Amino acid sequence: MLQIALPDGSVRAYDHPVTVANVASDIGPGLAKAAIAGKVDGQVVDTSTRLSDDCALEIVTARSDEGLEIIRHSTAHLLAQAVKQLFPDAQVTIGPVIENGFYYDFSYPAGFSETDLEKIEERMSALARADHAVVRSVMGRDEAVDHFRREGELYKAEIIRSIPGGEPISLYGQDDFVDLCRGPHVPSTGHLRAFKLMKVAGAYWRGDSRNEMLQRIYGTAWADARQLKAYLRQLEEAEKRDHRKLGRQLDLFHMQEEAPGMVFWHPRGWTLYQILQQYMRTEQQKRGYQEINTPEVVDFTLWKKSGHADKFGEDMFSVQSEGRDFALKPMNCPCHVQVFNQGLKSYRDLPLRYSEFGSCHRNELSGALHGLMRVRGFVQDDGHIFCTEDQIQDEVSDFIDFLHHVYSRLGFTDILYRLATRPENRVGTDESWEKSEAALARALDHKGLSWEELPGEGAFYGPKIEFSLKDDLGRIWQCGTMQVDFSMPGRLDASYVAKDGSRQTPVMLHRALLGSMERFIGILIENWEGKFPVWLSPVQAVIMNITDKQQEYARGVEKTLKKQGYRVECDLRNEKIGFKIRAHTLQRIPYLLIVGDREVETRTIAIRAQGGDDLGTMPVEEFVRVCLTGR
Repeated sequence: MLQIALPDGSVRAYDHPVTVANVASDIGPGLAKAAIAGKVDGQVVDTSTRLSDDCALEIVTARSDEGLEIIRHSTAHLLAQAVKQLFPDAQVTIGPVIENGFYYDFSYPAGFSETDLEKIEERMSALARADHAVVRSVMGRDEAVDHFRREGELYKAEIIRSIPGGEPISLYGQDDFVDLCRGPHVPSTGHLRAFKLMKVAGAYWRGDSRNEMLQRIYGTAWADARQLKAYLRQLEEAEKRDHRKLGRQLDLFHMQEEAPGMVFWHPRGWTLYQILQQYMRTEQQKRGYQEINTPEVVDFTLWKKSGHADKFGEDMFSVQSEGRDFALKPMNCPCHVQVFNQGLKSYRDLPLRYSEFGSCHRNELSGALHGLMRVRGFVQDDGHIFCTEDQIQDEVSDFIDFLHHVYSRLGFTDILYRLATRPENRVGTDESWEKSEAALARALDHKGLSWEELPGEGAFYGPKIEFSLKDDLGRIWQCGTMQVDFSMPGRLDASYVAKDGSRQTPVMLHRALLGSMERFIGILIENWEGKFPVWLSPVQAVIMNITDKQQEYARGVEKTLKKQGYRVECDLRNEKIGFKIRAHTLQRIPYLLIVGDREVETRTIAIRAQGGDDLGTMPVEEFVRVCLTGR
């Protein structure tokens, strides 16, 4: 008797083999209609999969993460089918799932236009409405190569030839279209209801610039029209908040080809940068961090000794001088160990907390650069804590409190926690990795936080907690990190005198809250849409006169506020007040201070808040107390 265990604890018994679809139908017609796959003993399979041995089964629907990934993968096949019907000369290559969607690469020298994308999407909708069955089949390797060659699909034939081993080749067919794929896929095209093609771009075959340039069509797919609509609305909002666009509009920064991946900060942008940096500096000093500064150019021997040369050598900028090889530092940690190594350290000195706003450089591919979010030159709010094993959990717990405080102050309260564990290629002993992973897990549990494990995604020298924040649009940004390292201090000869007089190697905790200052400022710009809170705004208020008669009074107000340390400007241009108000509203200035004859006479200012709220008139001292300090 075949026994199939379901997630609710019930068991279905059959006296003959059944498919996943059979079990779904047996449970109920609603589930049968919604089923797009099954999860058999943890492995996702097609609904047509035959079950002949006892197993645990979960029916996968579009509402699950696995179901949504299958929908996106199947929609990529739908795209390829539509392209082949409309453009028979196009050859299909690969079409994987990506975040929020999929893409498919085609060899089509004529290229696709925006009008073509509209036609392709219309054909995809027609194929979905036709509800063609999606059927899996297998072929021998040579047979499959011959099949795709006959079809003129030379790229598919090449892919099959490159697959190692002698296993049969898995194919999926729907109506007149057959594609190479391991699956699983939806049972029929009718399950693909909510999708949209987004754009077309160029991509080299196998990512090699020596190969043919292909046409890559990007798309997005969702479980239903409501989710699709919400995603497209989010994209529209994100476009309005694009930090590159706002960076130009608010005169914060620019980037140019002569320095790819490097930032030219303008006065207002650099003011924002300094405010954020000084805030972090002050908060770190409160928590016992000693700020240091280390060289940007360091001999390559140090990077070899630390292990970074082997792991990140291709991403490092190198330079030669007097027969020696140097590198622009891609990270700060080996240099912090050099500071620790100066002078004898005792257990009484631990934990020792170093911080640095360290300038780093990484040779990112030019195609990966993206405004402030992906740069070649950046500054990390870096920190390293040297401690004993017994101090790890307390230090990690204190850091979590620190991170919550900073993120909340900057407007982020929804945080995700992930524990990345040992990768296959790593340094250190299994015992040290077990200690490190356990300490991080205990710290998260001690704080009562819900966290997810990321197996195999730790750094090469130790496990880490990744702290990801959700912005105002619900997007997730991984920023903070806490990493336990039992390896690097020993590799770089760090030691301290223990209580018993012996020499011991300290544990090194690598930590950052913001990560890259540049990237975090990009996140801030988009989260706040450039409408920063008053304390963070590069210009907190602009004073505007109505006529030339108020110029002297306006300058007096500016002088008073600047003496108290507030960031204010005067706009005394010979323009109408409405023009000035609009101009500074577009600049996202928190407060617009207007002075006319009445304000001069009463020694007050008329105040408009961001968003157009009229706060009335008040003396400057009251404005400072109520608006600028919040008291």
